[in-house]
Amino acid sequence: MAEVHRSGCPINLSVEVLGDSWSLVVVRDIMFGSRRHYRQLLNESEEGIASNILSDRLKRLISNGLITKAQDPTHRQRQIYSLTEQSIQLVPVLVQLGSWGRRFLPASRELSIRAQVLEEGGPQLWEDFMQELRMLHLGAEPAEGAVSVMERLEQAYRDALATPSG
Repeated sequence: MAEVHRSGCPINLSVEVLGDSWSLVVVRDIMFGSRRHYRQLLNESEEGIASNILSDRLKRLISNGLITKAQDPTHRQRQIYSLTEQSIQLVPVLVQLGSWGRRFLPASRELSIRAQVLEEGGPQLWEDFMQELRMLHLGAEPAEGAVSVMERLEQAYRDALATPSG
């Protein structure tokens, strides 16, 4: 049975896939938080997603080709969620959403720092981050001499937590 869409407008189609209250948050947690297991996604998200909502969004994201699910080779009873190229291509969109939210909404300094680092790093840093995500989630080869963007973002977050707001 073919999916029925309200229209063929690319913005409408994107909103139909990503516009609910949780889908981008789940993608964000996998992408920026390296939360790859159900329990991590459930227990470590700042927003406190309910288990039934998380299960539903994971199923939707899989069916829309944004993430994949596979048996975790380190634990028989766990599944590991991975980004697809389709979701990795959302990095520039998420950077822009984060930038907009930092400017116009009451975002906390600690949770804004990654968005700030990515915004200030510009398209080259976004591409480097996307390549790192391809390595982690798709098994791509590492770029020669690449510095970890993920480590840079995590260090900026730790520094923001350690520095009192002023």
